Amino acid sequence: MKRPNPQTIMVALLSFNAGFVDATGFFGLQGLFVAHVTGNFVTLGAALVHGSHGVVGKVLALPEFVAVVALAHIAGRALQARKRPAQRVLLAAKVVLLLAFFALAVTYGPFPDPNTPAALLTGFSGIAAMAVQNAVQRVHFGTLPPTTMMTGSTVQATLDAVDLLGGGGDPAQAAALRSRFGRIAITLASFGLGCALAALLYARFGFWCLGVAVVVGAAAAAIRSSDG
Repeated sequence: MKRPNPQTIMVALLSFNAGFVDATGFFGLQGLFVAHVTGNFVTLGAALVHGSHGVVGKVLALPEFVAVVALAHIAGRALQARKRPAQRVLLAAKVVLLLAFFALAVTYGPFPDPNTPAALLTGFSGIAAMAVQNAVQRVHFGTLPPTTMMTGSTVQATLDAVDLLGGGGDPAQAAALRSRFGRIAITLASFGLGCALAALLYARFGFWCLGVAVVVGAAAAAIRSSDG
């Protein structure tokens, strides 16, 4: 049986973490998505229409996400120029941000009003962690499926499944389709597992469940891959 390579394991862990913290943020921060920005546009619209809490955090989520991605990219390029392991350093920084997210959440949460300074700082810590993960994904694992955005991956997996069921073309093309489908399936399953487990653990333990995300993030950061 072929053993999964380090990148496959890392991407699975990162996908799990993205689903886990996204679900936890949604439950504990009044609908704030920390791993991607698309959902925040929808929940922002709902908050504006219904007059519910969380408008400030959702408005600021996008510029913060963009700023952290830019800073992570600049830091990564500087590390590479100095022959330092940019990927591992940035993933370690993400773990520190996840730890801050965890510590702030359990110290000041729950947050009935997510517009308070403590709630905003907590949410921003989670967003910053996931922004770093997104930046690392795009720069170091650009050929692998995204670990935080599942819509495009679901579409591609569906297309590949249809092609494979139809024969997949010549043997080389079929092998490429199977390989891509397998990689995408792993990210989808890992993300979904993270969401489901977060829902179960948050219902029982509240923000303490974020300790799982810190441990998983640390495990991903410790894996050595060809990208450094």
